[in-house]
Amino acid sequence: MLQKVNRKLEKLMPVITPVSVLIGVLLASYLKGFSYLIPWIFAFMTFTGSLGSNFKSFKEAVSHPVPILAALGLLHVVMPLWALAIGHLTFNGDAYTITGLVMAMVIPTGITSFVWVSIYKGNIALTLSIILIDTMLSPFIVPLTLSLIVGQNIEMDVWGIMKGLLVMVVIPSLIAMTLNQSTNGKAKQVLGAPLAPFSKIFLGITVMLNSAVVAPYLSHVTLKLVGIVLVIFVIASTGYLFSFFTGLLLKRDKGTVVSLIFTGGMRNISAGAVIAVAYFPPAVAVPVVVGMLFQQVLASLNGALLDKYYKKQVHKESLSA
Repeated sequence: MLQKVNRKLEKLMPVITPVSVLIGVLLASYLKGFSYLIPWIFAFMTFTGSLGSNFKSFKEAVSHPVPILAALGLLHVVMPLWALAIGHLTFNGDAYTITGLVMAMVIPTGITSFVWVSIYKGNIALTLSIILIDTMLSPFIVPLTLSLIVGQNIEMDVWGIMKGLLVMVVIPSLIAMTLNQSTNGKAKQVLGAPLAPFSKIFLGITVMLNSAVVAPYLSHVTLKLVGIVLVIFVIASTGYLFSFFTGLLLKRDKGTVVSLIFTGGMRNISAGAVIAVAYFPPAVAVPVVVGMLFQQVLASLNGALLDKYYKKQVHKESLSA
């Protein structure tokens, strides 16, 4: 029964996040008081999402490091600088909004990218390795990148950001991987399937609570808010595009390209929103929370386009054969 619920929730992912944002904004006065639960709920989600990982698959992928380095370069160099450039073009002088745009891109790759990679037959070992390495490096990369790019314009609690990422992402991931490794994969079978639907429900709750905190900035539709939505949509969309062309330039197989697209295009936005809400002025969190509205929708759309592209390639090859 839990597996059926999980499959239904997976199909509803593009709907769950925007609806959760809406509920969080509408019921902000009731939900805001529960925001202290967010880091612990998120730690549970990370633990559940990492139960499929182990150190063996990580070792195999690391022996071929080029795609991993390409993904990390996209995630933490290309996309933050791209967000910074677009931010200055569209919101010149607004340090908080520009920081929020960069924050939305500098946070580690999304653990849910694994779900989409598995749906579109990507390289699972590579995907898990990118997620793992990026997760482990995130407490150092995120504050460092933010300091280098926007640090001169805004005050940051660097240790607070590192501590938040360690508690919410790194430690739960290591515990899950160690458990899965030491039980030869039984932990995933015993715990993974029963916990999976709860993880998706908790994702909705996390989005709801984060939205409640920044509700004053989302409840009044202004030209600026509409502008932020459009800019974030464009930046997030180009992330998939850049990742796709990176895969083609590296002349990699379909499985590797699929992995690069989803790990390069998706972000651990819930973690980013928690960090932004906890350690920055609320205005910084707005672009990050807005990103929750269409992350799963964009993943679904790009997956369909990718599927169509490779079907055309197979058709061309069959005609030329």
